[in-house]
Amino acid sequence: MKILDWYIIKKFLGTYVFAIALILAITIMFDINEKLDAFLKAPLKATVFDYFLNFLPYFANQFSPLFTFIAVIFFTSKLADNSEIIAMLSTGMSYRRLLRPYMVSATVIAIVTYILSAYIIPPANVERIEYTNTYVKNKRVDYGTNIQLQVAKGEIAYMSRYDNTSKTGYKFSLESFEDKKLVSRLTAQTIRWDTLHRWTVRDYMIRDFDGQREKIRRGARLDTVIPIEPRDFLISKNDHETMTSPALREYISRQKERGVANIKSFEIENHKRYAMTAAAFILTVIGMSLSSRKIKGGMGVNIGIGLVLSFSYILFMTVTSTFAVSGYTSPMVAMWIPNILYSIIAIYLYYKVSHQ
Repeated sequence: MKILDWYIIKKFLGTYVFAIALILAITIMFDINEKLDAFLKAPLKATVFDYFLNFLPYFANQFSPLFTFIAVIFFTSKLADNSEIIAMLSTGMSYRRLLRPYMVSATVIAIVTYILSAYIIPPANVERIEYTNTYVKNKRVDYGTNIQLQVAKGEIAYMSRYDNTSKTGYKFSLESFEDKKLVSRLTAQTIRWDTLHRWTVRDYMIRDFDGQREKIRRGARLDTVIPIEPRDFLISKNDHETMTSPALREYISRQKERGVANIKSFEIENHKRYAMTAAAFILTVIGMSLSSRKIKGGMGVNIGIGLVLSFSYILFMTVTSTFAVSGYTSPMVAMWIPNILYSIIAIYLYYKVSHQ
């Protein structure tokens, strides 16, 4: 790493941080205007610490590719406009060598983006979403009917209705099978969730089957362990944003084993975190290739082209995610289609500018 490399890295990361700060300042103003009634009735401490301190990193990370692209376009166009890049290339430096500090900066952004999205922002989203559910608009799913899922291999649970407010399910049954034969069936009028996997059934009856024989046990109350939680069958709109990546992968695997179909948003979120990380490198190459040459119209044209491309990337990713939700393609393919397409664009633009 030479002085020139550190110069470009400082320019890149400095412009990136400045772009984030500028956009977040504008976002705060619009958000306050939109949710003013909620902010007035909510405690100031909750608004500042539970909402804004968690909302700002969430928003910044969601649009990290946009900020990366704008930063590259802006400061590279300025370098080109001041003939600094011409001076670099006139010393015999190749475009490949010039790209090195850009990719180092992109690596820093990619690592920070992934750590934030995978480990730091999800726990913060729990508080942010709880705030919006309490003071803005409640989007929690607190009720469910005709709930049926596989809780373990050979065990099927059913509830006629579940109320998450009281943590109580009604007309519960748990059937156990061995070699496709029913060996036990527990039924209860109510079942109440206590803590992790701990449930209490009331007015229960257990029927054990042994060939033609049947053994019946009854009781008023029974504490038992059933490997399910309310969040396994009460899925709210933003639940996928509240899980760290390890927890998200474990949840997806467990839900697939249980035959739960409503997990597309969780799979999309899982692949999106990796795709957004890779986007830092792709958009950096595109931005550097577009703005490293002087063109008529100056910096404004480059910035305009950069904004169009960056917004089209985000729009394209949003569109392809709907393909996965609709079942037209898998979540992994849907999230990586934009990266594949823009990688082709990046290779073409870099080849073109490096051979001029």
